[in-house]
Amino acid sequence: MQFTEQHDQLRETVARFVEKEINPYVDEWEEHPPFPAHEVFKKMGDLGLLGLRWPEKFGGAGLDFSYSLVLAEELGLIACGGVPMAIGVHTDMCTPALARFGSDELRQEWLAPSIAGDMVGCLGVSEPGGGSDVAAVKTTARPDGDDYVITGSKMWITNGLQADWCCLLANTSDGKAHSNKSLIIVPMDSKGIEKQPIHKIGMHSSDTAQLFFDGVRVPKRNRIGDEGAGFLYQMLQFQEERLYGAASSLKSLDKQIDLTIEYTRERKTFGTPLIDNQAIHFRLAELRTEVEALRALTYRAAEEFIAGKDVTRLASMAKLKCGRLAREVADTCLQYWGGMGYTKDNPIARAYRDGRLISIGGGADEIMLGIICKLEGTLPGKKKDRSGNA
Repeated sequence: MQFTEQHDQLRETVARFVEKEINPYVDEWEEHPPFPAHEVFKKMGDLGLLGLRWPEKFGGAGLDFSYSLVLAEELGLIACGGVPMAIGVHTDMCTPALARFGSDELRQEWLAPSIAGDMVGCLGVSEPGGGSDVAAVKTTARPDGDDYVITGSKMWITNGLQADWCCLLANTSDGKAHSNKSLIIVPMDSKGIEKQPIHKIGMHSSDTAQLFFDGVRVPKRNRIGDEGAGFLYQMLQFQEERLYGAASSLKSLDKQIDLTIEYTRERKTFGTPLIDNQAIHFRLAELRTEVEALRALTYRAAEEFIAGKDVTRLASMAKLKCGRLAREVADTCLQYWGGMGYTKDNPIARAYRDGRLISIGGGADEIMLGIICKLEGTLPGKKKDRSGNA
């Protein structure tokens, strides 16, 4: 990955924003959630950070994914996991299909204000009966004249309590599971929507909701792209979600290692700094190497994505490695902090709680392994096809 002066300027802008507008308030947001998404997003919109890849016609910068990668990586400097996750949902998870396949009318109404930071978006895919099996979603959008009438529920919806709109995956016909779904923009103030907060063990500053749709009426013009193409559009969005997740973890993982090196230099046992223990400094060196390997994998996947290639295989590998490494780094570092690492406000303890979600959300580790096996041809009866086709 080759970064330019323009990339470096973006890094500096994001790092300053995190230092001045986010990190001073993280402890408060974690204690009294959720963080004020509209306020934060508006400030980011004013800096041009919410539409780096989207068309200039709708307020975006028209840049490539390398700039989104830089944004995600720098947001890893945020002193919690919930805020960067919520930002990523808005920039790289609920808007890609709208930006690429939505009508101009739909993009003007929903994408443009989202890029400006005047609206907050969320993604409605997972349901109470399952999250990783996208083909099995049960929410329906029944055609009725010029409208869809939506009935069902969605679970684990980041930004769900604060969002102005939802990119909703629903069944719009009774056809086959991979061709009967559509993505629909649903205004979150629509009649018939009920929201319930979900309380989690981590990611405290980010609001998470269960959404109930009881006969919610939405105009058909709110459908993104072709009817029945929703499954395909969502699979494409997942590639970007997984790349964002991997990129946003990199500086967080580095920070955990940095803090642990600093702590083990200062902390003495039996008159000797902990860092002098070979088992500890060797292990930290090993973890740093693993983070660099994840960075290289993420950068390679991003380069191929920019080149227009199908990166399902590499993005799944990066997502898998990211989730595993988030658990491994936080657990190892916490152990070296000892009792201090087990206190609520310790940064490693927060990373331990927040990072556990990565192996579950956006496709569980087991789903990533299944995708990789399929594309490597290691499933029974499957031949290797790295293009992403079955």
